[in-house]
Amino acid sequence: MTPQAIERGTEWLTQAGLRPTRQRVALATLLVGDGQHRHVTAESLFAAVRDTGDSVSLATVYNTLRAFCEAGLLNEVTVDGSKSYFDTNTHDHPHFFWEDENRLSDAPAEQLEITRLPDAPEGAEIAKVDVVIRLRKRS
Repeated sequence: MTPQAIERGTEWLTQAGLRPTRQRVALATLLVGDGQHRHVTAESLFAAVRDTGDSVSLATVYNTLRAFCEAGLLNEVTVDGSKSYFDTNTHDHPHFFWEDENRLSDAPAEQLEITRLPDAPEGAEIAKVDVVIRLRKRS
């Protein structure tokens, strides 16, 4: 990891008001150190941090991803109710889920048109709309 990548990860944390611990900086650097957006699972981030030689447990990765979401640094995108992906792009946008590859990618937001949503039940309000478009290779 380059000094610039580590600096970018550290700045990302401090701007959100999170203390830049060694483990948080290691994970933040992998997530945003190159300035690119990405979609990760806890398991893929755990493998990536292990490959760098840093010592971070899988439980710490899960807890840190939750803390990053609570701080507004990541969005969690749940697929199938059991598989979560974490997205560094926190702006509203749709996703493609590639079933054959178990991979999430951004879908072109400018092509999505939602013309009407159902009314929320009485006493409730719509907090967010997640759009995940499932794809598979043609047979």
